[in-house]
Amino acid sequence: MKLLITGMAGFIGHAVAKRLSGQGHEIVGIDNLNEYYDVSLKQARLDDLAANCEDVRFIKMDLGDRVGMAALFRDQRFDRVIHLAAQAGVRYSLENPHVYADSNLIGHLNVLEGCRQQKVKHLVYASSSSVYGMNAKTPFDTADNVDHPVSLYAATKKANELMSHTYAHLYDVPTTGLRFFTVYGPWGRPDMAIFKFVKAMFEGKPIQVYNHGDMSRDFTYIDDIVEGIVRVLDVIPQAGAARPGDVATPDKSAAPYSLYNIGYGAPLSLMDFIRALETATGREAICEYLPMQPGDVPRTWADTEALLQATGYRPKVGVDEGVARFVEWYRGFYNV
Repeated sequence: MKLLITGMAGFIGHAVAKRLSGQGHEIVGIDNLNEYYDVSLKQARLDDLAANCEDVRFIKMDLGDRVGMAALFRDQRFDRVIHLAAQAGVRYSLENPHVYADSNLIGHLNVLEGCRQQKVKHLVYASSSSVYGMNAKTPFDTADNVDHPVSLYAATKKANELMSHTYAHLYDVPTTGLRFFTVYGPWGRPDMAIFKFVKAMFEGKPIQVYNHGDMSRDFTYIDDIVEGIVRVLDVIPQAGAARPGDVATPDKSAAPYSLYNIGYGAPLSLMDFIRALETATGREAICEYLPMQPGDVPRTWADTEALLQATGYRPKVGVDEGVARFVEWYRGFYNV
């Protein structure tokens, strides 16, 4: 197939491109290489692909470029699209809201339009566990109401799901949204907790622990996320007629539209996560305990049963193993 991966210089995009390389596909990736975090890390990911994946081609492009995106879809004629590009980060959205509108709303619309105009067979796109917002029911189920986001980032991701459903319904564009849960691993983003914690621990500096450590996350290793994406790519949603008495839920529709959680499926307390980091680094964490931050949530926990039923896959890499792999990569990449 001919595949488009948006956000290919990003953490997940890079990993997906490597996973799909060598399977007979023609892979085109785009990214705008913005300065939200260290551009040299993004470039290093692209250099890694260039050195190891001959069937992967990179084009520098911004999702918000309406004319450029339309031309890209028209000229390349993709079979399927893996849309991972977005402005990430909950806290950053508190200070730079317009960036999220440009990338996550306008950019997503441009991808949907490209898929509509060129009749792409399947659009798989990144959503986020952040959409669950103030939901107190656990584990988080895609059938749960998610109308109460606590950050603009989360609101844009919920909007992406709604926009995708509209295109699935009106234009018969098969779309699948994937709600990622706290992804970590080698080549990860420097704004994520594991990256910041490990950096501080190797430098002998304090780490900032929010809500005084009373938090838990469904930490999900990058290889498990990638395997889920690759398997979902072949599970193309089909349009189905609604039956009398059917109860509408956010993840069920007569349109060719699907929605899945991708998480490990078990929450881990933040303090246990920090202890795993101490074991992997051989360093003791110096904790600076702080209140909960605006836009944050105390807990996440993914119900992954639907993903298992659809793909036969359940994430497998536990935190001790995943953290050790990340620390090994960090030591090598930064010569620690």
